[in-house]
Amino acid sequence: MPTPLKASLQALAAQLQQAGIDYQHLSAMADTGLAHDHVWIHRKADDWVARLPKQSQMDLGPADNLAYEAACYERASAGGYVPRLHGLLPVSEALPRGGLVVDAIEGRLAQLPDDLPRIAEALASLHQLPLPEHTAPLLAPEAPWQAMREEVSRQAEWLDKADLTPDTIARVRDELDALPVSLADAQRCLISFDTHPGNFLITRDGRAVLVDLEKGRYGLPGIDLAHTSLYTSTTWDVNSQAVLTHDQVIDFYRHWQANMGQSPSADTLIACRRATWLWSLTWCAKWRAQHLQRRDAEHRGQDWSAELTDASVIAHVRDRVEHYLSPAAIEHVHNELLHLQTTL
Repeated sequence: MPTPLKASLQALAAQLQQAGIDYQHLSAMADTGLAHDHVWIHRKADDWVARLPKQSQMDLGPADNLAYEAACYERASAGGYVPRLHGLLPVSEALPRGGLVVDAIEGRLAQLPDDLPRIAEALASLHQLPLPEHTAPLLAPEAPWQAMREEVSRQAEWLDKADLTPDTIARVRDELDALPVSLADAQRCLISFDTHPGNFLITRDGRAVLVDLEKGRYGLPGIDLAHTSLYTSTTWDVNSQAVLTHDQVIDFYRHWQANMGQSPSADTLIACRRATWLWSLTWCAKWRAQHLQRRDAEHRGQDWSAELTDASVIAHVRDRVEHYLSPAAIEHVHNELLHLQTTL
């Protein structure tokens, strides 16, 4: 196993006992992602899941990252489509990045395009939550569009460090230049910032539950809509891959708008879609440049080392990264954006 915690559940068991969490037994869940290990906590009542960070995608130290993730679940679960938080496992020698204990969700993987209306309803519930008086520790920039542009620009610095072809770099930079400087209706709400379809489970009662939430912030809802329906998202997860048609993407946006009652303009939604795509492409460049590094023995912020994750997952991520950065995939999304611009 790639991490000590998955090799031996005894360390986690000791932490649960210290936290006063009763359970019957523990089951390590499949290693499917780059950011967390997961352990199913079997209980007499409702089961829970321990989320054990491998790294911080927010580039925070272990304790700050744990507090950030906890706030994400506390805020978002108020809408009823995110697992509830039940406790924190503190940072310790046994758990160098700590852990969260949340509801275990019994459900199947989302299937596209059939489950898009359910996902749209879940996102609308999240986006309609009122802004709290105090937003900390979650990110809440006063100018969310400018903040998104700056985040993408910082990641774009990795384009020249990822051994990409000149054509790919030029195409991505052309798309960066196409981002508008400002938006007329950039209203903030609580967003997940990581809503690719593989992060949703569909329960028996038909709800789409967003089970992976660690990068939440107060930003633009169009980012979540894009992250759900972009080609780079719908073909990411091996178990829920689909290439959406133009009409299916439009229907998804329309269903979200119907549940919201009030929507940003088409120009704003398209701008968010392009920015989210560019965030994904520049992340791919960053991962390509960093994943062969050795893991951080001091458990600091971000750590994309392949040593942290099962080899089959790394192979899948490598395949997706190479594909998304190919001229053909870039052309595909570029053409989709042009088409949506005339019809959304």
